[in-house]
Amino acid sequence: MKTDELIGLLGSSFENEPARTPWMTRRLGLAVAVGAGAALCLALAVLGVRPGLTETRPLVFLAFKFVFAAAVGGLALRYLARAARPGGESRVHLGVAALPFVAVAALAGASLAMTPREHWHGLISGHTWLECLVSIPLIAVVPFAVVTWAVRRFGAPTDLVRAGALVGLASGAVSALGYSLHCMDDTVPFVAVWYGGTIALCTLAGALLGPRLLRW
Repeated sequence: MKTDELIGLLGSSFENEPARTPWMTRRLGLAVAVGAGAALCLALAVLGVRPGLTETRPLVFLAFKFVFAAAVGGLALRYLARAARPGGESRVHLGVAALPFVAVAALAGASLAMTPREHWHGLISGHTWLECLVSIPLIAVVPFAVVTWAVRRFGAPTDLVRAGALVGLASGAVSALGYSLHCMDDTVPFVAVWYGGTIALCTLAGALLGPRLLRW
């Protein structure tokens, strides 16, 4: 039997099963949780916790960053559990995975629309844009390695680019969760550009590395 025929046979058997397989979701969810814990420990050990978390505004924005990153990570896990199985990429809807980014971008646009143009640069760049740009992808290396191992161990993806992108998306999201405890820039445009942008970079890296790292 040729490889393409085997993939087709495995994919057809997948079509007859529920879209979301609890077995795969549990195992990949555990890997994402381990990666998130590692990212959190790394961020706290290297960067530390920001001051002022007893005040209302920092807490509100910390919750906002958490909700955004958790929504991205949750959707990434949901679709990765599908893409990690033969033929499962047909049940992956990347447009849905992009919804948290669209929502935050819309909120950022509304924030800028209510702010004089001369203040836009400060809202977008903040004081730590470079630190954010570097930290989130670097912290994401650890969860990326953990989740990649889990996909190789428990899965058999047939669209390696898409599966790799979802690994990167999940890893970037949990890295952003860890970094948010340190980040002191509290504006919606900053979160949209630098959190969203760095998670997108992690997704791109995953898509590029997927064909090499997830081959079976």
